[in-house]
Amino acid sequence: MLEFIEAVFLGIVQGLTEFLPVSSSGHLLLGQYFLGLDQERFGLSFDVALHLGTLLAVVSYFWRDLLRMAFAFFRSLRTRSIAEPDVKLAYLVLASTVPAALIGFFLEDFFETAVRSPWVVVFNLVLVGILFIVGEAVGRRTRDSSKLTFWEAVGIGLAQAAALVPGVSRSGATITLGLFLGLKREEAARFSFLMSVPIIAGAGSLQLLDVVEEGMSAYDTLLFAVGFVCSAVVGYLAIRFFIRFIANHSLRAFAYYRFGLAAVVALLLVLL
Repeated sequence: MLEFIEAVFLGIVQGLTEFLPVSSSGHLLLGQYFLGLDQERFGLSFDVALHLGTLLAVVSYFWRDLLRMAFAFFRSLRTRSIAEPDVKLAYLVLASTVPAALIGFFLEDFFETAVRSPWVVVFNLVLVGILFIVGEAVGRRTRDSSKLTFWEAVGIGLAQAAALVPGVSRSGATITLGLFLGLKREEAARFSFLMSVPIIAGAGSLQLLDVVEEGMSAYDTLLFAVGFVCSAVVGYLAIRFFIRFIANHSLRAFAYYRFGLAAVVALLLVLL
């Protein structure tokens, strides 16, 4: 029974922190460190469930945008033009996935071992929180995401790859760089979520192949269902909340949350 409660908890944490700019990897690492919640002991199938749940969440929310981009992309193969905004956005999203895909493929083991420390999480919670405040202060917030250049999209892709370090946050890093590049807040958030689809789908598909090869017991299947449903439902609600919030509010609230969490974690690390 305890493992089912932990599975629900991890699914909720994954759904919330995958899309809010607070770092899912950082929260899961801190949960493992302080609460003894080890996601790995649930097995590969559970990890796949969390990834597929968050994938369903973002696809469910942005399905209209994704369909328009897909149709536009296939039209471009015939017309050989990227002048249409949806066509260009599709290519920008594809360009932004290249850095994260390459870095994740070649350096994933390094990031999963060398930088997995609560102090790394504390440092990055503070650093990215500061970048939130600076980005809000200097960003012009006038551009649409379809106006990005391909090199700017690649840069945002590098920011997405930086989220492999616990405490950075994929959405936080990409949205912040979007602000520095002059994007409107809601446009930066929308581009961040759209560019997450290929990365989450790719990582989840590779893991799913391994799960299919290994097979799942009835118990693993039940844990899979729990993790999938919790991360999907909570992830969808988190996206819906954040898109509405960011349209009229700054990232400062999330910066202050990161500062507060970093202070609490640092204090616990010193005292315990």
